Amino acid sequence: MTTTDPLLPFPTTTTTNHHHLFAAIDLGTNSFKLRIIQADPSTGRFLTLKRLKEPIILISSNNPSTISQSAQTRAIQSLTKFQHILTSFNVPGSHLRLVATSAVRESTNQSEFVSFVRQTLGWEVDVVSGYEEARLSYIGMLQFHPYYDYNVLNIDIGGGSTEFVVGSNGVVKFGVSLKLGHVSLTQTFVRNNDVDGMRMFVRNTVMESGLVEKVLNEKIDVVVGSSGSIRMIEKAIFMGYGYDLVNEVGLLDGYRRDWKFSKDELNGLVEKLLCEEGEGEGEGEVDKRKGFFKTRSGFIVAAVVLLEEIFGLLGIKEMEVSGYALGEGVIAEKLAEVFDGFDLNANARWRSVLRLASRFNNKKRMTSAASCASIAQGIFKGLRNWSEVDGQRNEVVLLDDKDLEYLEAACLLHNIGLITGKKGYHKQSYHIIKNGEHLHGYNNEEVRLIALLARYHRKKFPKLDHDSLSEFTDKMKRKFRVLCVIIRLSAVLKQYQSSSIQDVELSHSHEGFKLVVRDASLSADNVESVQQVAIDVELRKELEHFEKVLEQKLSVVVLSSPSGS
Repeated sequence: MTTTDPLLPFPTTTTTNHHHLFAAIDLGTNSFKLRIIQADPSTGRFLTLKRLKEPIILISSNNPSTISQSAQTRAIQSLTKFQHILTSFNVPGSHLRLVATSAVRESTNQSEFVSFVRQTLGWEVDVVSGYEEARLSYIGMLQFHPYYDYNVLNIDIGGGSTEFVVGSNGVVKFGVSLKLGHVSLTQTFVRNNDVDGMRMFVRNTVMESGLVEKVLNEKIDVVVGSSGSIRMIEKAIFMGYGYDLVNEVGLLDGYRRDWKFSKDELNGLVEKLLCEEGEGEGEGEVDKRKGFFKTRSGFIVAAVVLLEEIFGLLGIKEMEVSGYALGEGVIAEKLAEVFDGFDLNANARWRSVLRLASRFNNKKRMTSAASCASIAQGIFKGLRNWSEVDGQRNEVVLLDDKDLEYLEAACLLHNIGLITGKKGYHKQSYHIIKNGEHLHGYNNEEVRLIALLARYHRKKFPKLDHDSLSEFTDKMKRKFRVLCVIIRLSAVLKQYQSSSIQDVELSHSHEGFKLVVRDASLSADNVESVQQVAIDVELRKELEHFEKVLEQKLSVVVLSSPSGS
């Protein structure tokens, strides 16, 4: 299995994994999105194993009401790719849901498209209403933000429509879907150099819907944006699109933004982009915009102007940004169907870890962090099992369920300091975790423990009397060193693996411990083709730390496919 996004490793045996694998496919106007997650029904947490987006423009400016044959062909090609991925993960068919939004919902040949998908791939496409799309986006947002008890206005800008929801306690008070999408607005107005006309159209559409009165009659606690377009807008503001954030603002100031932006910041981005449009973009400016906004570069002007108008009409001063949206809402509801009593609001603490990890890690670094967490969980559980059987060793291990949560959090956050460069990045990770007020629901000691685990996942191993541990009790110091041994081993071992989910088995005999780590993608059918990775100097050093702290020897076998990294 491969992973690309924020995640937490749960049961690592492939047999168990398949029972807890779920997937959603969002057939949007601008793109198709696949999400594969692994759920832990005991905690209510779920992790993203795979997230993939395929750019598919379903509607054209020439005939916006019909999905053309060429668009249908592109759609099938994209969905076929998704099907191959789902098969490789062994996701049960009953754990998959496909939802189609504005472009399919509004098309005159909707039934033709749905039938084409069914006949070609055997999949049923659920064409959701605008209200249902808005509701699912709100549910998805709740998997990212701890705002279950808040009165939330959630906004999701899509390619063909924008959804507005006011909800509280997981229940939608009202939801509205308006035909204001960044693709359709671009095709109608921006490409005809009529931004003023677009502004007027947006204002009229919003005012005629009655949305303004409904929102103003509510006491809104927080406004959240949950679409890819809004996340791209926040990224542009956060990274200082158009100037050098590192030199002019300073990275530590940037750290404190924490997935939100103000009305003034949005206005500044709009002014910058419209200025580029008005001056006529040269080749360099076009390349810069494409390099930053990628597939959204052609639609970003419509998105920012649309959002600016929404801010003005609804009196929004600040917007928080969710990393989860429609797809995660679909998955959350599927989990609630399958697992009796599944809590849609579970574990806000963990979501804050995921927010921080995904804020500072790109996909490659998140994959590496996920691999570290997967291995760490296996080692942790092996040590727990050993200590429970051999009672006399409890004073050495002293681990409980909360410690696993701290360890997993530290693994996902240990490399966020790489955003400043490789040199001393572990120290930067410590400072971001400790000083950024990013982790919600953890007390000061817990935050300090997680930060120190990230700090000491490499380089010098701290002694019991080290100054950094002075605020801990003796029991906590011993516990920290055991957790530190685990994260250090995991950080080294992840470098041998090509996958982010591993089968990890830690066994014990009279000779000591034996750790076997292999890619979970290696099945019994191809086990003969795997190769054992040679132990290097760095790993040998961590084995010495293990022996000193646990008072036991450890041998390691790492199995990887010949093509693995």
